[in-house]
Amino acid sequence: MEKTEKIWMDGEFVNWNDAKVHVLAHALNYGTGVFEGIRVYETSKGLAVFRLKEHVERLIDGCKVMCFDLPYSHEEIRNAIKDTVRTNKKVDYVKPCVFLCGEAVGLNPIGVPVKFTITSVYLGSYLGKEAQEKGASLVTSSWMRPWNLAAPAGSKVNGIYVTSCLAKMDAKKRGYDEAVMLNAQGNVAECSGENIFIMKRGKIYTPQTSDSILEGITRNSIIEIARDLGYDVVEREVSRIEMLTADEVFMTGTAAEITQVTKIDDRPIGNGKPGPVGKLLAAKYADAVRGKDPKYEKWLDRV
Repeated sequence: MEKTEKIWMDGEFVNWNDAKVHVLAHALNYGTGVFEGIRVYETSKGLAVFRLKEHVERLIDGCKVMCFDLPYSHEEIRNAIKDTVRTNKKVDYVKPCVFLCGEAVGLNPIGVPVKFTITSVYLGSYLGKEAQEKGASLVTSSWMRPWNLAAPAGSKVNGIYVTSCLAKMDAKKRGYDEAVMLNAQGNVAECSGENIFIMKRGKIYTPQTSDSILEGITRNSIIEIARDLGYDVVEREVSRIEMLTADEVFMTGTAAEITQVTKIDDRPIGNGKPGPVGKLLAAKYADAVRGKDPKYEKWLDRV
């Protein structure tokens, strides 16, 4: 990650090093925040933010779940994000975050002030160039994806991602690129920061939203692209055995984009190489986000 010069904080730009909160900020101590990750792409018509409308909608929905009083409209948030991209150089990733910044001790956050920040960075390839080109290795994590009765799993709430961090760290220490997490029922949920798809017997399957997953915006984009290409995409429970014996597996996420998986739990997926369906979807997605396919121009918010 490469940092940029300015960060948007409550309507004003401040220098990167001056974007600070108190050590007793409620979000720092208890994880009470909501965030988004949004990609920015170079196109022939200049920079474009990918699916900005949907990201802002999900951010606002997360604030509703957390009972945050967000004093900005959908349009104001979109404009602030685009202003942040314009203000900085070499940006490919934007991270808006709404969090409780007031100095408070205790688990009752009622009345604690809210702060809204928008940070932009240059992220590059999230999982690394080798994983992107040759396929990633996964390990099934011992850490379970938080289930819907234990946490708001369908929202990007800061505190929920502690479990994802634990799963990711454990996977990296053991020599894998990423971790896949099961849900409370023992079925496949998602990776530490990506949704997961499998290709088996000519159909594409992905866990449904009730399986304690985040309804990813990249996930929904790939479902639409795959169906436009004529593939049968089914959202349902996916067992660990189905995943291990799939013909192809790939992950989707804003940061990871589309990354194929060639090994899980030291078992090759298919022939152990990136598969044709994943390659095709990745190519179509790359064209869509860079403005090369007019069919998906609706997803681009020009800066």
